Amino acid sequence: MSEPMRSMVPFNGTTPDAWRPWRSFVELPYAFGDPPLRAWLRSQPDDFIVDEQLAFGPDGDGEHALLRVRKTSANTEWAARRIAALAGVSVKAVGYAGLKDRHAVTTQWFSVHLGRSPEPRWRLLAEDGLEVLEQSRHRRKLKRGNLAGNRFVIRLRGVEGDLDAAAKRLDMLAAQGAPNYFGAQRFGRNEGNLLRAQALFAGAAPRATRHQRGLWISAARSQLFNEALARRVERGEWLRALVGDRLQLRGSHSHFLVEEVDARIESRLVAGDLSPTGPLFGAGEPLTQDAVQALEQEVASAYPDWIDGLSETGLKQERRPLRLDIESLTLEWTAENDVILRFILPAGGYATAAIRELCTCRERPPQHEGDGPSAGRPALAVEV
Repeated sequence: MSEPMRSMVPFNGTTPDAWRPWRSFVELPYAFGDPPLRAWLRSQPDDFIVDEQLAFGPDGDGEHALLRVRKTSANTEWAARRIAALAGVSVKAVGYAGLKDRHAVTTQWFSVHLGRSPEPRWRLLAEDGLEVLEQSRHRRKLKRGNLAGNRFVIRLRGVEGDLDAAAKRLDMLAAQGAPNYFGAQRFGRNEGNLLRAQALFAGAAPRATRHQRGLWISAARSQLFNEALARRVERGEWLRALVGDRLQLRGSHSHFLVEEVDARIESRLVAGDLSPTGPLFGAGEPLTQDAVQALEQEVASAYPDWIDGLSETGLKQERRPLRLDIESLTLEWTAENDVILRFILPAGGYATAAIRELCTCRERPPQHEGDGPSAGRPALAVEV
């Protein structure tokens, strides 16, 4: 990985594996050893249930309608377009706090800027498979990231493996969390978002909308984070504070530079009050120092086109916790030899990143699935 990435030829839809120097999601190192279980994931949509938790309550008045919507096998953006069409507004007037997996049953919030217009008959969204569970008025547009977290209920089918080891692993995950990797869905089918990002940074990308380009750029930034985290996991340092690190306060985006690792910092790390962070690369000087900065610059040096491209987009240097906190984690065995997992993750956390430490999962996506219930093209998973 020390060699800079080769520039790609103009994108033609397929790229040889030899041109993919990054580690895919399934190749990333485990924190606690090989998973003790094997199973099938997403055999059907209700095997993956996500319930979005807002960071605030509705205002009760204002120019925006705030809707809590349940959808099955439907893309967040597709749902936003259907909501906008019913309300007679531009899709830009519809806000949401995060993207949700398509091959799942998901409950999430949308805002719709109605101004002085009367409330649409939201129940008509049922014709598109969108069930409005709650509605209220709100003063502001719902923006990305305005989440407290997501509650998951996930069914693993045909489970095999070491049950005693699984029980121990569950305890470890509940106590220590998991590496906070970005999930495979961030990178698109066959890592197409990364391939397109590389083409974009090489000046050879296909024509695309601003939103599509944003997905590609975000994927590249996420992959660089995964690479840096993977190195910390391999060194056994993903839960440790190092001199030159930046530690983030739990439940906050605030972080600070570590100039000395003392007993107080170590105790707060063990308690989960603090987490080491990894880089979300962008313009500006590195936020870390010493050995941590050296490790992150080693990652960056292997992807010079990506680093330059991220800086040119105007993105700034940011940080993301290396630890994924997993709350209220429980496991239930069923009579069918399935496992039902229940847990809560903070905003930006991927359920697949938590599950992979417990189970090697094979997925059975549907043969025909598109943006929404009536679409017929193959699925492309998106962010939770």
